[in-house]
Amino acid sequence: MKRVALYPGSFDPFTVGHLDIVQRLSPLYDEVVVAVLSNPKKTPYLPEEARVRSIEESVKGLSNVRVLCSAGATVDVARQVGARTMIRGLRSVTDFEYETTLAAGYHYMAPEIETLFLLAKPEHGYISSSLVREIHALGGDVSALVPAPVLSALAQKNPRKENEK
Repeated sequence: MKRVALYPGSFDPFTVGHLDIVQRLSPLYDEVVVAVLSNPKKTPYLPEEARVRSIEESVKGLSNVRVLCSAGATVDVARQVGARTMIRGLRSVTDFEYETTLAAGYHYMAPEIETLFLLAKPEHGYISSSLVREIHALGGDVSALVPAPVLSALAQKNPRKENEK
């Protein structure tokens, strides 16, 4: 049986912490599927197409990793790709509280799918997509926080021009 892991998130944008998790998962599974999910409660900073493309470029050296975009329920995406495992990253106690609640909901909806938590490396523990968006929107340098393809995608967005509107 093929071992498939689903790593879902909005990845808006994809950070070096996200990339580290994918790199650590790759040798553990036959296939890792990074699912860019849309969150109807949030206005995206980067369009889905830009997120998918920049993640694909960031993971291109990992032959068993693929990226897809979906608007469906996370457990439905896991079933569609044949994943028996969902991966969630943890940076802090706050993440743990939020993620365990999500995992309980996933288990209720799909008891056959296991949710596993992977701890962020200490050097990535402070990096979040929210932090990257905030720094970038203020015109700050996020080059140490995101992979190069994501930095290129962010360069297409001119935050100073948008802030002047």
